[in-house]
Amino acid sequence: MAKKPISATIDESLIRWIEAQLKDRTKYRNKSHLIEIALEKLRKP
Repeated sequence: MAKKPISATIDESLIRWIEAQLKDRTKYRNKSHLIEIALEKLRKP
């Protein structure tokens, strides 16, 4: 599957939470990876 870059405006508190999650790189590679996993979970019924 081809990936395309997007842009989003995100609340500052969510950005801080994302950055905190990324301190341990064993679960998420980067912000895009974390957001992609979150959206996949949201998409599931």
